[in-house]
Amino acid sequence: MALPLKITVVTVAYKAVRTIIDTIRSVDAQDYPHVEHIIIDGASPDGTAEIVQQNPGRVCRFVSEPDGGIYDAMNKGIAMATGDLIGFLNADDVFTQNHVLSRIAETLRDPSIEACYADLVYVDPENLSKVVRYWKSCPYEDGLFEKGWMPAHPTFFVRRSVYEKLGGFDLDYKRQSDFELTMRFLKVNKLKSVYISEIWVRMRTGGLSNNSLTGILEGNLEAYRACRKHHLRVTPLFIVRKILSRLPQFFARPRDAI
Repeated sequence: MALPLKITVVTVAYKAVRTIIDTIRSVDAQDYPHVEHIIIDGASPDGTAEIVQQNPGRVCRFVSEPDGGIYDAMNKGIAMATGDLIGFLNADDVFTQNHVLSRIAETLRDPSIEACYADLVYVDPENLSKVVRYWKSCPYEDGLFEKGWMPAHPTFFVRRSVYEKLGGFDLDYKRQSDFELTMRFLKVNKLKSVYISEIWVRMRTGGLSNNSLTGILEGNLEAYRACRKHHLRVTPLFIVRKILSRLPQFFARPRDAI
């Protein structure tokens, strides 16, 4: 009988004193038993470290030290991970259900599948039940990245062996390294992935790539640069197309309660 898959959940935090406890409790509440929770904090001065130390939950490793930004911190988490599967749930995020990690383990029990992902909702920072934006994804097919598509990264779980083979986040991209990484995995290296039509994550609004008009433009320029790096056939109109592709997410709403 095959051994159960161990899942590493990496949480990256900075000045998260008001939200980190929700993330810890969300991981702690998962019904899947084989979980390793790693928290990488960027030396927050606001008491984030104290909250983690007082509420360890399933936290196996906790580091609080200066870093080079969110993707540098994520790479630290990947390097520390001992799980068979790795995913990210950052300090503004929570799982929507207690069985999310069980679904991931069930999906990736098939050794031919290397990654899986699902949907997420952006929610009001003060009211996690108020949906602001619904990121409905789809099964991957060739040509999607050229249209500005990417899987919802907080729902993207990948075998650790893939990171060992293909590397982690490219620190040349400060806002869209997750776009570059998912493109490198799915488009360039053709990982076999599975899309699960479920909402797995609630994400508070106000993240790095969407916190201002300048941030949105800089992020989309990075995404264009990443496409060119990997020889995708895109023109500068890709930037406009990518921005416009997000607009329906602000009007769509999930049919089922989350």
